[in-house]
Amino acid sequence: MFDKILIANRGEIALRVIRACREMGIKSVAVHSTADADAMHVRMADEAVCIGPPAGTDSYLRIPNIIAACEVTGAQAIHPGYGFLSENAAFVQAVQDHGITFIGPTAEDIRTMGDKITAKDTMKKLGVPCVPGSDGGVPDYETAQKVCEEIGYPVIIKATAGGGGRGMKLAESAADLETAFRTARSEGKSNFGNDEVYIEKYLGKPRHIEVQVFGDGKGNAVHLGERDCSLQRRHQKVFEEAPGPSISQELRDQIGKTCADAVANINYAGAGTIEFLYEDGEFFFIEMNTRLQVEHPVTESIYGVDLVREQIRVAAGLPMSFTQDDLEINGHSIEVRINAERLPNFAPCPGKVTQFHAPGGLGVRMDSALYEGYSIPPYYDSLIGKLIVHGRNRDEALARLHRALGELIIDGVETTLPLFDALLAEPDIQSGDYTIHWLEKWLETNLQ
Repeated sequence: MFDKILIANRGEIALRVIRACREMGIKSVAVHSTADADAMHVRMADEAVCIGPPAGTDSYLRIPNIIAACEVTGAQAIHPGYGFLSENAAFVQAVQDHGITFIGPTAEDIRTMGDKITAKDTMKKLGVPCVPGSDGGVPDYETAQKVCEEIGYPVIIKATAGGGGRGMKLAESAADLETAFRTARSEGKSNFGNDEVYIEKYLGKPRHIEVQVFGDGKGNAVHLGERDCSLQRRHQKVFEEAPGPSISQELRDQIGKTCADAVANINYAGAGTIEFLYEDGEFFFIEMNTRLQVEHPVTESIYGVDLVREQIRVAAGLPMSFTQDDLEINGHSIEVRINAERLPNFAPCPGKVTQFHAPGGLGVRMDSALYEGYSIPPYYDSLIGKLIVHGRNRDEALARLHRALGELIIDGVETTLPLFDALLAEPDIQSGDYTIHWLEKWLETNLQ
């Protein structure tokens, strides 16, 4: 087992990894920008190293600085968290070239799944169902027209290197295609340095279902059920729950086994998430995230496992501490993402937190790096906390979420907390009857 692990991240996810390290008796190293000198993850770690000025491109994304911090402190492994360099194959390769262990999958697996066309082709070969669409990239507008005629409208054009909704455009008819095609290519080029796009059939009322998988890198893998992440704004998740309210145990076992078999086949190591659109009883693969997800706590809650601990164990060459037969669902869990944003426009709202009180009680977990007097910097993602609740069933989880939201106090900055109070009053949320388009439509008329 490792003696010391460096966490190449910040905020609540850095704290999450530090906590796992502490429970395992492993020393932790925090890295930080000058803007994060007083951050909670810096205070909680055993050691801390400044790696650059405020901008992420000059600090948290600077590979040489992070590796140097490892060498200075003697850290034997790096945990990337999520975001930043967590799915950067070049970073993984550089870490390994310096004799440091990367806590996650191989550079090859990250590279394969990071390119959406390659990932889709790989999953097809492994028996994972995919959305009808183009075979690979679409080089020009004329080819795009032919593909769309074959699969039928509406279609969605996606940048192969895209993410977070960037490089993704809808064409409802042939009249929309040229503008959507050229815009998607342009956004792919400007945001990711790659203008290649592919085309998929656009599903009318799908849910966003993702399956949590975990492999030991030696041909063994399990699935830990699914999460429903359909409540999204501009392709960004805001509310996640497990198990999915629309998924039967039979379907869960079926798609879970398909996903576990797929990652076992490629000797995948560590945590991963295979994401699907789900409609009319059918699953359609959209992408795989080769890292820990923001919403991993809901899976931890219903299965009673520590995914970060398992990541560290597998990276150290140890076997997983559970088998598929050991994994049984216990109750229901919901997570809401709390951002420092001003409603109704969701504009970032950095500033000083004058008061902070986290909710507590049975079945309540608050993952946050906030504290009274902390100044939220303007340089990074606006996510400032995740409130996770667990109940014996979905109704109890919803009631517990309502109670916990009433206890949570964040003063000094505006947040998205009022959004969740409003959502919990909606009959569709109470019944679990929503799709990936529900929230956008609701916001148009309810949050002005």
